[in-house]
Amino acid sequence: MSDTGITTKKSVDFSEWYMETVLKSELADYAPVKGCMIIREHAYAIWEKIQEVFNKKIKATGHKNVYFPMFIPEGFLKKEAEHFEGFVPEVAWVTEGGSSPLEEKLAIRPTSETIMYDAFAKWVRSWRDLPIKINQWCNIVRWETKATKLFLRTREFLWQEGHTVHATSEEAEKEVMDILLEYKDLMEKYLAIPVLIGVKTENEKFAGALYTTTLEAIMPDGKALQMGTSHNLGQNFGKVFDIKFIGEDKQDHYVWQTSWGITTRLIGAVVMVHGDDKGLVLPPKVAPVHVVIVPIPYKGADLEAIKAKAREIEARLKEKNLAVVLDDREEYTPGWKFNHWELKGVPVRIEIGPRDLKQKRVTLARRDTGAKCVVKEDEAVSTVETLLEEIQHNLYAKARIALEEKTTTIKSYNEFKKVLSEKGGFLKASWCGNAKCEEKIKEETGATIRLRPFEKEEPIAGCVYCGEKAVEMVYFARSY
Repeated sequence: MSDTGITTKKSVDFSEWYMETVLKSELADYAPVKGCMIIREHAYAIWEKIQEVFNKKIKATGHKNVYFPMFIPEGFLKKEAEHFEGFVPEVAWVTEGGSSPLEEKLAIRPTSETIMYDAFAKWVRSWRDLPIKINQWCNIVRWETKATKLFLRTREFLWQEGHTVHATSEEAEKEVMDILLEYKDLMEKYLAIPVLIGVKTENEKFAGALYTTTLEAIMPDGKALQMGTSHNLGQNFGKVFDIKFIGEDKQDHYVWQTSWGITTRLIGAVVMVHGDDKGLVLPPKVAPVHVVIVPIPYKGADLEAIKAKAREIEARLKEKNLAVVLDDREEYTPGWKFNHWELKGVPVRIEIGPRDLKQKRVTLARRDTGAKCVVKEDEAVSTVETLLEEIQHNLYAKARIALEEKTTTIKSYNEFKKVLSEKGGFLKASWCGNAKCEEKIKEETGATIRLRPFEKEEPIAGCVYCGEKAVEMVYFARSY
């Protein structure tokens, strides 16, 4: 792989382009442990932006952050058979401590339901103890056997997992939908990625859940990416872990629970949806750097005066709480710096040269379109603020059009296979509700039902697979 710039076109080899972009923009690197990744500063700064946005959302609704151990006794996982069975193939186990064998195997956290719910059984006594609304930001280990794809499929990743406990099913249902809509807002207004929302089928739901709601996006290569999930766990775990409370009626009741999560795969989604042949294109609302200022020296020019003007504009931008880098390194040419910061996805670049200094103006360049404009010095800050808003909206609008173009309504199975093979994307089709048809389609084409939409539509034909009477329209796709 070349050390400078992206050498693979996004439209020619999407997978290779993605890998190059992630590595060369210094978002991540491969770790010495197979299947693991190193999240570098640039990507972690994006993750911190996501954390900042989502923490504000959940804290406003009474959720609090906690931290539970990453080691989970095997017996805890075995308590909930369906949940345990769903995770067994992916669990990494600790069997020794130092040189001594452990009395009981410990799982390295694949998810925290069981260890948290053991604690909930001790904490909940009365209706006055409810609701419990907690969240933790942590790492997760799932021993993936498929090929490593940075941010999208690794054995260890970062996520947040929210867990709530309620007195009634109505409260739990409201929590599931409230969080789902907060996720949608995060993804669309901040990451500029449009998503479809709906319910997973029984085959695709979270192991042990009553039902799973999901947010699905489509990537430029026509594959779907599950962006987040919000689960209604019903009373299943409550009964297994004996989480009961004495109600206002003085009777014992089992609790109702939810869990929900998003992961660092959101960073991968941002790369894929918005990136181009020059590298990253970051939505301003999650970009670690909003503006880069590049002084442009010429022979005979007063470089110090140019730098002084750059520092003045930098200070004014920072007063507006914008993240700014003044790249005044003399060992690199302006052209090298342009390419470097374009690769990093910085939304706006400001160029200041001798002519700009003389005429009291600056040149602004947009990362999303490459368009340039010249403005007066005293209009630079307000113009940058306007451009950042325009870039945010433009990225979402482009992604929205791509989603619509990559969604095809299908009537027959032959058409289904043809479109899936040639175009990919979401295939909206009629389904009879029978899990066997769902399984056969997955077996024969690799496509799964990504979601059953909340907004129901009348089937336009018989079941896309068996031809029998259909009960609803669903979205199929191959996925990451």
